[in-house]
Amino acid sequence: MTKPDAPATRAEPTPTDGPQASPSREGTPPTQPIRRDRLMSAEPTILVKVPQDAKESSEVDTEAGGRPSVWAQLRKSVRGYSSVRARVLMAMLVLSALGLLLAGATAFALQRNDLNRDMDDSLERSFQEFQTLLATGIDPDTLQPFVEANQLVYLVMERTLTQPNEGMMAVRNGQVIFYANAEVEVRLEDDPELVDYVTNEAPQDSVTIQSKRTAFTNYRVLVAPVMLANDTDPTFFVLGFDAEAEHQQLNGTFGTYALISFATLVLIGVVGFLLVGKLLDPIRRVRTTAKRITETDLSQRIEVTGNDDLSDLTRTVNAMLDRLEGSFTSQRRLLDDVGHELRTPITIVQGHLELQDSQDPRDVEAARDIALDELDRMRLLVDDLVTLAGIAGPDFVRPEPVNLGRLTDDVMDKARTLGARRWIIDARAEAIAVLDARRITQAWLQLAANSVKFTDAGTTIALGSRKDHDCIRLWVRDEGSGIAREDQKRIFERFERGRSGKRTEGAGLGLTIVSAITEAHSGEVELRSAPGKGATFTMVIPLLPVPSPTTPSAVPALPTERGERP
Repeated sequence: MTKPDAPATRAEPTPTDGPQASPSREGTPPTQPIRRDRLMSAEPTILVKVPQDAKESSEVDTEAGGRPSVWAQLRKSVRGYSSVRARVLMAMLVLSALGLLLAGATAFALQRNDLNRDMDDSLERSFQEFQTLLATGIDPDTLQPFVEANQLVYLVMERTLTQPNEGMMAVRNGQVIFYANAEVEVRLEDDPELVDYVTNEAPQDSVTIQSKRTAFTNYRVLVAPVMLANDTDPTFFVLGFDAEAEHQQLNGTFGTYALISFATLVLIGVVGFLLVGKLLDPIRRVRTTAKRITETDLSQRIEVTGNDDLSDLTRTVNAMLDRLEGSFTSQRRLLDDVGHELRTPITIVQGHLELQDSQDPRDVEAARDIALDELDRMRLLVDDLVTLAGIAGPDFVRPEPVNLGRLTDDVMDKARTLGARRWIIDARAEAIAVLDARRITQAWLQLAANSVKFTDAGTTIALGSRKDHDCIRLWVRDEGSGIAREDQKRIFERFERGRSGKRTEGAGLGLTIVSAITEAHSGEVELRSAPGKGATFTMVIPLLPVPSPTTPSAVPALPTERGERP
């Protein structure tokens, strides 16, 4: 670097090669304070409230002539697409965007703060040369004390290696007296606003590091005034960074981050659209199935796929549809049965009452007997229909621990009164089972009564119970006429009878009731029979876990085994 003869003349400083050594600060107290100005300004956020008044809204949503405005049409379109899928996808995108924005903004702020701190640290390290030279006051080249401040500034600039986006100059009496060589890209001396700031605004008694914005760019600049005892006019050493150039690379990096974030949101949107659609597919099937269900068709069910919460929802809806279908079917059957079976006795009673001779006591007595007999049959029929109608109810069966041996004995005691037969017990289970003893007794006695109808006096009817490893078996065996193979399934239907030709009392609902009670226990009725070889009806009921611990008062004691009963 050469010193010009006049302030207006500029000379090229001689550059030095190699990295700059950073002198240590320890042991060398600063001669002048460094003041920093790092305040950041931000524009205030304005909250605008949109009025929701109905009159104002109608004025905004309509144009001249009463046509809906573009805003109203847009809102209508958005509402049209406000499905669960769209709302879930929108929530995913909003949360993802907020997460990316928060992460990017935080990283940008931290990186920008680190960059500003690095610029300040670099400026402070460069100022260490002043501290060393001022502490000694000796020119290392001449080994003589400094006489003019220009000499000290020139020496410092000669030994200072600028970094990228950094420049330097020396100002005295409003004129640039020294400046960096041509290899330095940042030309501080070409910015008159910066020169004017150093001359007129910068403190003359302290070293400052602060930001200065001019028409050219935004600087982070160190201004160090130098005055000696024999030279009281300050010479300003100015070293500054082009802060905008320093931030440009950072801005480019986060511009790339913004593009990648946008692409990520697009990818999340596409994948989320497909994924949410897949997850919500069971709900769509529920809606589609619900549309197909009518009052006359409740057989539609939803296909169950997977094993998650939505699959559990699908199973629950299917179970609900099963209950509804069972309830509606039971109601329809009850109405059909009442209309079909009660019409006949009502017609019989009405016909006899219309044709009877009220003056003939014998005719009146006969009509009375027929009416009472038909009314009694109607009562039995109504009782059976009420039982069948209650099958779909949640409390049709009430399982509880039951002593199978005691239950077998109790049913045998009641069955003996049904007819003059030879009643015996084939087997008697000595175990505890969970079932509804009242309903099982009803079904068991119904099977016994059915055997009585199709057997002759003195023949054998046997009852039995047995506990297997996964079920219990309760049966009634007789030596009657038997049931043909083609009739064995049909007799469990309502109002159906076998084709044995033997006419018996009843409406044909007994075996239907037995089957319903067994199915209510999640079991089934097995039938083994052949014409002329009797029949064996067996109720097979799955075992349920017995509550524990069992108290003596809850389960009666097992009686001693009984053999054949007369």
